[in-house]
Amino acid sequence: MRFGILVFPGTWSDGDCYHVTKSVLGQDSRYVWHKERDLNNLDCIILPGGFSYGDYLRTGSIARFSPVMEEVERFAQSGGIVIGICNGFQILCEAGLLPGVLMRNDHVQFRCQWVNLRVENQNTRFTADCIQGQVLRIPISHGEGNYYADERTLDSLNAKHQIVFRYSTPEGQITEDANPNGSLQNIAGIINDNGNVLGMMPHPERCSEMVLGGTDGRIIFESILRVVA
Repeated sequence: MRFGILVFPGTWSDGDCYHVTKSVLGQDSRYVWHKERDLNNLDCIILPGGFSYGDYLRTGSIARFSPVMEEVERFAQSGGIVIGICNGFQILCEAGLLPGVLMRNDHVQFRCQWVNLRVENQNTRFTADCIQGQVLRIPISHGEGNYYADERTLDSLNAKHQIVFRYSTPEGQITEDANPNGSLQNIAGIINDNGNVLGMMPHPERCSEMVLGGTDGRIIFESILRVVA
């Protein structure tokens, strides 16, 4: 499988994503600079975490206009697999590839910690190796991960099973205390209508090897591999 890892000015999780896809999973991977327009021969595009363009104006709002994003939109519209992690999620929302917006954490603090995610939809390209209701332990690292959407959009996301992950307790309970940023309905990750674009705030690339404290994030990448294979 061929992964393309996008790199914007200010991106810093690109190296982690490359390491996981190339060294841990043994897949063909390459960096894609934000001014490139050639996404040929790629099976999956990753928009990593970071602070693209210094998070000026609004997180992801400038990166959304990078030349490469026109090609990402075409890639997604043609059915290509896209995963946006943290800042990547923010960029996908700004680009209109996913609904909603990521706002400042409700406690106005940057949070870097482990969280628990309950798998809400096992039947996606990104959770094929998961069990419905399974709880994954994956770290977050963000100051603007507070997911917001209007009531109509939330109703649609729920009705179409587009909410993939919710912040939960280790036992899988959806509680206010388990929510690290104030996201509506404890939403931590969603997919688009076609199910080929995922945005999530937690960092699966940071927990794909035991040396980092856990391997639950690897399940997401392995799910993509199995579906493509």
